[in-house]
Amino acid sequence: MTMFKKIYTPLLLLVGLLFSCSEGFEELNTDPNRPKEITPGVMLGQVQYRIVNSSINAARSFTHELMQVDAPRSSAGGGGLHRYDVTPGAGVWSNFYTNLADIQDIYTIADRLKENNYKAIALVYKSWAYSILTDLYGDVPYSQATKATQGVVKPGFDKQKDIYIQLLKDLETANSLFDDTKALTYAGDMLYNANALTGGKNVGVQKWRKFANSLRMRLLLRISKREGEVNVNQQLAAMLADPINNPVFTSTADDAIFRYPGTFPYYNPFYNARQVDWRDGNYFTKFFLNKMNADNDPRRAVWITPVAVSGASVYQGIDSGYPTTVEYAVGRNSSYTDALKTLPQLGVMMTYAEVEFIKAELALKGLATGKTPKAHYEAGITASMAQWGAAMPAGYLQQAGVAYDATVTPEKQLEQIMVQKYYAYFFVDYQAWFEKRRTGYPVLPRGAGIPAENKFPVRVPYPTYLQSLNPEGLAAAVASMGGDNSNINVWWDK
Repeated sequence: MTMFKKIYTPLLLLVGLLFSCSEGFEELNTDPNRPKEITPGVMLGQVQYRIVNSSINAARSFTHELMQVDAPRSSAGGGGLHRYDVTPGAGVWSNFYTNLADIQDIYTIADRLKENNYKAIALVYKSWAYSILTDLYGDVPYSQATKATQGVVKPGFDKQKDIYIQLLKDLETANSLFDDTKALTYAGDMLYNANALTGGKNVGVQKWRKFANSLRMRLLLRISKREGEVNVNQQLAAMLADPINNPVFTSTADDAIFRYPGTFPYYNPFYNARQVDWRDGNYFTKFFLNKMNADNDPRRAVWITPVAVSGASVYQGIDSGYPTTVEYAVGRNSSYTDALKTLPQLGVMMTYAEVEFIKAELALKGLATGKTPKAHYEAGITASMAQWGAAMPAGYLQQAGVAYDATVTPEKQLEQIMVQKYYAYFFVDYQAWFEKRRTGYPVLPRGAGIPAENKFPVRVPYPTYLQSLNPEGLAAAVASMGGDNSNINVWWDK
């Protein structure tokens, strides 16, 4: 046998073995639990979980300090949100745009599969997320965003007015797309569980439709100063006049709350937070607590840890905007309860309580809501208590400091509404700040440690990394906005 034959024969045997062993290889190595194709249902639950985690983290780390809900135990550096020092990019820019790319994929796939309920859900999430982004920064990438796969890596920034007009249209479209006679074909919905029919109807889809319209009502009220540029009052009046075709939240069962199941991987994002990070570094403020104490607000037991003072268990706060020389002792003031770290209903996006406060303001402005401002105001407080599982004491709504006074000026009535709305916004992304900017309420005390030059911020400056990633888009946006600092008013706030 020649050397060639000696080599060639084993090679043939090896090749034959390889081919025979590979038969059925793909079948044997296919994970039966892994989806064979990407469907809207595969992506939806993961996006829902990730994006609400970003929003409630923003509430805790940004809004609560800026809006004097809490303050750090010490901040000797001189800055800090409680001193109205807002750093560029502080916000959800990166996280939201990452999730918006997935939301756009859900819409695109659902459109190809002719799944209108998924398309509508994607439009609601898109509108919710972009409304937060534009209210944070002003002009932001919108029409050209999430198109990197199409070669658009430096998207232009859209004007806030144009964004809002499209968001409102998208929510109208979502309202018309929702079909409560169909289940979600590929399931995956962890917000309203619209995955199956009950008695021939999809109750989850009905709630999704209410969310779309409630969000539309929020956004219309947000831009109410721009009446004339956008037909705000006409749209609101049409919605209120036809609740059958424009349903909004009517009970806490409708709340847009991602309820954490407490199973892997969908845990409350704070569940393993260390005590030093969760409650030893920040304390509730006197501003936030003093009213709750005066009103005997039952939500304190859900949100706030009591401390012992002279042998009594009390809820005690600290100053915000305090001088840099101040440092509060560990454990001497009230902070967040550990129960919140595993609370299922912490994933708040929008609630029935907010809708009632919106209607209270609309009724105060003379729109036909079907009830008085007082009735909506009381319904909003009651709904917030129920949302947090707090039993409201008898006579709570009639006591001084809580009782609605319809005899004072409309401006004073608005302040009553907004103060209660502020408390109902606990852990709701940036909404308390946005509404403070829109209405001026609640009136926050100015701490002695806030430098005179620090004005109350009305926007967040753009992330600094955009200077290298998208300098052309950023420069055009800054020119359009009239600058890039925390004192530049956004379109609806001018």
